[in-house]
Amino acid sequence: LSNNSPDVAFNTALTETQKNLGVNNNDDFITLFEKTYKRIAPNGKLAPLFQSIENKTKISYNSSNEEVIAFIKERVAEAIGNAEKTFRSRIDRFGVTQPNIQKLEATGRILVELPGVKDKARVRELLQGTANLEFWETFENGEIAPLLDKANGIVANYLASPNKKDTLTADSLVASKPDSASVKANTTVPDITSPTVAAKQDSTKKDTAAVKTASVNPQDTAIKGFQKRTPLYAFYQQVLPLVPLKGRVTVDEKGNPKTYAEGACVGIATSRADTAKVNEYLRIAKSKNIFPSKLKFMWGAKEVEQKDENGRVVGSYFELFAIKQTDSKGRAALSGDIITDARKDYDQRQGGVPLISMSMNSEAAQKWKTITGANKGKCVAVVMDNMVYSAPRVNSEIAGGQSQITGNFSDEEADALAAILSAGKLPAPAHIVEESIVGPTLGQESIDAGLLSFVIALLVILVFMAAYYNKSGLVANIALIANMFFIMGILTSLGAVLTLPGIAGIVLTIGLAVDANILIFERVREELALGKSTSQSIKEGFKHAMSSIIDSNVTLAILAIILYVFGSGPVQGFATTLFIGICTSLFSAILITRVIFEWMLERKMEIPFDNNMTRNAFKNLHFDFVGKRKLYYGISTLIIIVGVVFYFKNGGLNLGVDFKGGRTYQVHFKNDMNTEDIKKALEPVFPDAALEVKSIGAGKSNKAKITTTYRVTDNNPNADHEVDSLLNKGLTTLNVPFEVPSQQKVGPTIATDIVYGAYGAVLFSCLMMFLYIVIRFRKWQYGLGSVVALFHDVLIVLSCYTIFDGLLPLEIGQDFIAAILTVMGYTMTETVVVFDRIRERLNESGKADVFGEERNKLINYALNSTLSRTILTSLTVFFVLLVIFIFGGESIRGFIFALLIGRVIGTYSSLCISTPIVVDFDKKK
Repeated sequence: LSNNSPDVAFNTALTETQKNLGVNNNDDFITLFEKTYKRIAPNGKLAPLFQSIENKTKISYNSSNEEVIAFIKERVAEAIGNAEKTFRSRIDRFGVTQPNIQKLEATGRILVELPGVKDKARVRELLQGTANLEFWETFENGEIAPLLDKANGIVANYLASPNKKDTLTADSLVASKPDSASVKANTTVPDITSPTVAAKQDSTKKDTAAVKTASVNPQDTAIKGFQKRTPLYAFYQQVLPLVPLKGRVTVDEKGNPKTYAEGACVGIATSRADTAKVNEYLRIAKSKNIFPSKLKFMWGAKEVEQKDENGRVVGSYFELFAIKQTDSKGRAALSGDIITDARKDYDQRQGGVPLISMSMNSEAAQKWKTITGANKGKCVAVVMDNMVYSAPRVNSEIAGGQSQITGNFSDEEADALAAILSAGKLPAPAHIVEESIVGPTLGQESIDAGLLSFVIALLVILVFMAAYYNKSGLVANIALIANMFFIMGILTSLGAVLTLPGIAGIVLTIGLAVDANILIFERVREELALGKSTSQSIKEGFKHAMSSIIDSNVTLAILAIILYVFGSGPVQGFATTLFIGICTSLFSAILITRVIFEWMLERKMEIPFDNNMTRNAFKNLHFDFVGKRKLYYGISTLIIIVGVVFYFKNGGLNLGVDFKGGRTYQVHFKNDMNTEDIKKALEPVFPDAALEVKSIGAGKSNKAKITTTYRVTDNNPNADHEVDSLLNKGLTTLNVPFEVPSQQKVGPTIATDIVYGAYGAVLFSCLMMFLYIVIRFRKWQYGLGSVVALFHDVLIVLSCYTIFDGLLPLEIGQDFIAAILTVMGYTMTETVVVFDRIRERLNESGKADVFGEERNKLINYALNSTLSRTILTSLTVFFVLLVIFIFGGESIRGFIFALLIGRVIGTYSSLCISTPIVVDFDKKK
């Protein structure tokens, strides 16, 4: 937008913004840039930098910096929206079944879920490729190759200089020399000027057909001497003909003829790591101005396979191309949104090899005709995202805007590239900041675990309700089963992708679904105990329970909404099913059960709400909750103090990759493994990076969780592939078969967002709960009691995490935020029901403003009268969570542990903490 402004303050601000993004701040890029620019240039004006023909209606010379920033943010929002559309178009063409593509508002991020796709590299290419297609003119190999010989001399002198910034030595070059270089066979030291040059040595790789075959000189001194004189060729090979070609012929410094292969390819390297070192050395040489000013080097996008004389693949390499900049501003000869259609075709001349056929728009077609006409007999490079896909030689002028991209593609690669080109280029580069991959093995485990926990939890609830409430329990079970159909139907109509957290939300809804029925049934039993008829008791029971049902479900719905807003991915999946479950549970408990009861009453059917064993349960209880409040304060304080002690003993909380940033791999070995052995095997391949290895399960286990920060800040698309390869390389040294069914990557920027999001979610939910309670109960003391209970529960859960860390596989990640907020929902649900009964008892007594012991007696009575409902609902949900904890799988065990602790603590705090807080603060003036 700034037309590559050379303004020093502007560019300094850009550089600092990129460096500081997500470091101790939660600002988006533009906001952080605005702050940085204001600090660097307090009196600087942005408007002159952004004035252009395209922007003249938006920005004038006198526009303020705030107006310019607003304009940029508007363009950013457009770019993100267009990127979402581009992703959707690419993925639709890619053929993924039921993809989920979702723009995360106000974050500049797009969530993409692709079920069933196993090729990680193809997905990364699909998402990160900007599809910036360009056509460049080129230099011939013979024009540039002699200059590369000179570059070797310059780099060698640079490395030998005592004042160089680079610390590499000739010996270190030999030590780091790639495995597959070959050197000309000779009893003397190889010479750079000979027709053959350094190639790589490896028993598994042979020289490419484009490189003259040579054997290896066994003398280390010869290799060292060669490396010292020609450091560039230690990682790189010139392209020489296997037989003399009609290419450009030059002579070396000794007058010997030297023939180079035709084409724009000037060399090859056998690994991506080698290309980085070649780039470094070429920059050194370019600084000496030995290359033409219009020359720029680009690497090939695809590895070219090396084959032996029998056609077997024995290795691969990357090609280096000499690109010519013919535009005065250094732009490509043809670029932009030029493609109207791209499709996969087959080159029948090459045996049916896949290629991409493209059609250009009319303006581009005319330019393409001019370019091909001016470059007859020369090569034109087809470049996308600064990587060369092919560089065919132009035989004649091409009219009509038709062109092709070749490049040794597989069918899948050709499909993906055609999809990217057809969908168009991204308006800005995209980087993967968070990535979770679940392989089919773990996926099947999760499905099995989720279904098993679902079935067992459902059976537990059905049996409990029928056993405790007799025939009325059967009515509740019918409503519960109908509720399951409603949830599944809504999720299906929304096209939701059901993940394990989503299944957990459904299973949890099973426990919550009976909560409303228990509230109603307990009130009906109270009315029956007063001697009222069954029909009258049912009517009164529904009436009196309604306020508690509405209050408890509204508070939980507020928490589900906050979860959805502040969470992402799995957390949103959990929040979605939880919110749907709340709505359908209310419908089922209030309407379906009432309709069934009315139907039974019309037919004079007996409707028992208990049996001989449960009839007198929780009757005549007289616990002095208010009088013993100081004891409860002491118990809670003791647990928190122990938690603080363990916090310092363990060196802090066990933060997961969500908070630290990094890559986490779940690895399954054939045999039980020691975590220290795994760590020792991986330390050499992940140098200077934090490495953490944990067993999944108690003691020795065949499952391990491996977390590393290696190259987590590197946005290079090849970084992910390199880390995956290094992990496999390190684990292979253990000589134990293994598989990696799951992996996750979180960049430090999103990790920072998660931390701030956690704080925001907790504080915002506390504020919402306080306001809701104050509005409903019209006393700030009730709101204060509920908020104190919320903080109390959060501290107790955190204390339990630190105390049990090491005994259970617990770590605090993104799902922990969901767990904490859900725990707060439990607490509010329980607290609201208790407060509701207290308010009712005080109003019934006609002494709503009574104080002292009489008021305490009324509150204790209210607490004891709700104890049956409180205990029963807590037990049902606790049983459901226990089932998920045992059968639900490793991936959500820490999450469910927090909910288990939270359910117990929520019940305890609603009776023993929040209500006593109200008593202590609600004293007569």
